[in-house]
Amino acid sequence: MEKNEPNTSKGQGSGKKPGRQLNFYWVYAIVAMTMLTIAMMSNGGGTKQLQWSEFKALAEKGHVERVSHNGSFANIYYSEALKDSLASDKSDNQLVQALYAGADAGMHIPEGEVYQTELKELQERYGFKVTYEPPNEWGGQILSWVIFLGLMVVVWMFLMRRLGGGPAGGGQIFNIGKSKAQLFEKGQGTDVTFKDVAGVDGAKEELQEIVDFLKSPDKYTELGAKIPKGALLVGPPGTGKTLLAKAVAGEAQVPFFSLSGSDFVEMFVGVGASRVRDLFKQAKEKSPAIIFIDEIDAIGRARGKNASFGSNDERENTLNQHLTEMDGFGTNSGVIILAATNRADILDKALMRAGRFDRQIYVDMPDVNERKAIFDVHLRPIKTDNSVDMEFLSKQTPGFSGADIANVCNEAALFAARKGRKLVTHQDFLDAVDRIIGGLEKRTKIISAQEKNTIAFHEAGHAVVSWLVEFASPLVKVSIVPRGQSLGAAWYLPEERAITTTEQIFDEMCAALGGRAAEEIMFGKISTGALSDLEKVTKQAYAMVSVYGLNERIGNRSYYDSRGESTFTKPYSEETARIIDEEVSAVIERAYDRAKEILATNRDKLEALAESLLKNEVIFKEDVERILGARPFAAPAPVLAKPEPEPESAPAAVPEPASGSAPDPASAAAEAPAPKAPEADAEEPKAEE
Repeated sequence: MEKNEPNTSKGQGSGKKPGRQLNFYWVYAIVAMTMLTIAMMSNGGGTKQLQWSEFKALAEKGHVERVSHNGSFANIYYSEALKDSLASDKSDNQLVQALYAGADAGMHIPEGEVYQTELKELQERYGFKVTYEPPNEWGGQILSWVIFLGLMVVVWMFLMRRLGGGPAGGGQIFNIGKSKAQLFEKGQGTDVTFKDVAGVDGAKEELQEIVDFLKSPDKYTELGAKIPKGALLVGPPGTGKTLLAKAVAGEAQVPFFSLSGSDFVEMFVGVGASRVRDLFKQAKEKSPAIIFIDEIDAIGRARGKNASFGSNDERENTLNQHLTEMDGFGTNSGVIILAATNRADILDKALMRAGRFDRQIYVDMPDVNERKAIFDVHLRPIKTDNSVDMEFLSKQTPGFSGADIANVCNEAALFAARKGRKLVTHQDFLDAVDRIIGGLEKRTKIISAQEKNTIAFHEAGHAVVSWLVEFASPLVKVSIVPRGQSLGAAWYLPEERAITTTEQIFDEMCAALGGRAAEEIMFGKISTGALSDLEKVTKQAYAMVSVYGLNERIGNRSYYDSRGESTFTKPYSEETARIIDEEVSAVIERAYDRAKEILATNRDKLEALAESLLKNEVIFKEDVERILGARPFAAPAPVLAKPEPEPESAPAAVPEPASGSAPDPASAAAEAPAPKAPEADAEEPKAEE
């Protein structure tokens, strides 16, 4: 998003403009050309070449005064009379003769003793001098050395630039330990502000407080408050952690250093720690300042978990130096550390403690109101018509992150441009949501009539069961058009629940198994198309039994490891593992039997829905309601709690967290309890065949 190049100056600077530097490549080129010219001219490049017969004719006429040769080539010097007669020809080669005053002509002496003997006879007969001079090869030798040394210099400069990490490291190996952080001075270099950030009001409020502290510290210091030393942004990918940091850089009127955790990682020992020292040195020189480290888990992983068999662990050395700089023996006043990660569970405990990262700001997936605000931000540059309903789109995209919503808006604009429209319509946004979740439609995919019939009944089974159980997610549409890697899909709109009950998870498992149950009832056999359904219900069943404590036989126990410390060992015995497997199998089979019972009772409705799918390929909620009737379970309208205005004198009450709060279901391998994007219970391709 940055339009201007960030200021990367490191020193205080003298304020003088850098002068125009001499480019030594021109010097090398001039020297090489000079040596090449000397070498060419030393081999007779500036003289006229004569044949042996021409030389004999000149000698017989008395026009040869002297001959010097090296055995293979001879330099011929004319008599004064011939030079005077040839004076008119000097204008053609005046520049060459002025630069090179050598022999008047040259001649290659033919090989063989006959020509040497004949040359001696001509000398005796016509009285010109003949001298032998050894070959002068100093020009060629110097040129070869110049070329060799030039190549060595070029290779050396290339290696230095590569080892020095490019222009950011100064291009020299001696600067390899320097920090690669980009410096943004007083908001320059980035055009993102807090106005461009939506859907993360809580995190934005805490970061705005840090920026406000830097702008007007007296407001806080008069009360005895101290500025937080660090703030850690934690949350799933795409929720806007880096965007928040860009907004801080745009709002803060102090130097802002930005870099990634991987910038400290290098192949040389000690480089990471050296870059940490150099980074904090620069920040202290420009204090007050802010340092932002993106993806800090690259260097902040908990120490001691990856044994290196006694060798020196460069990553741990970098982390140790980082811990010392953040809160070591020496004070680090005036430097605030911002960091972002989506793997807070693997960070070192020493890095997470107060005094280093005083604040841990969780940036969660946006809810329906926050998604509406994010749509409002991303729809500003897009030309839309009056049919676009942001309220509906925000409800249609549960579980979408800010990055996903930005992708939806961009895909919708691409759909409109592909169809030649001048404005983006509401249908373009719906097509974009389907494209992102399920993939691109493949209407040209070759499917046999029998396979298409099986897919239709499979998807109809999903629709019928989800329609007739109370807690399944509301149905949006059913399609047997291949999309992405799926052969068909049933689209749902999950409710955004804060907590999930056993009955809700069980009903969703019944709906997921409705496709396979329909195949068994209608055809008496099952296929591989239920792969994704089986994967989903297996994860849900294991989460019910071993994570959330929703099984009577296991009881109120959870074997969920939020810290990831039991990677290679199970926190329970083999007997408990056997009981967990038995209970998981029992839950899945009970859900499957219930799905078959519902479909057997409503077989006529299943057949009618499948026939409608075969005819239309895509049916919507209204078509399902026409065939199956109104859904017997009316969904209650969501209650949106509006906060009461705070009294000016009394402090705000802090609500206690719910006692039944559970870990993130996505981390616990359960899909049902967490709000998520509309899920396509898709047919998988027959990978087993």
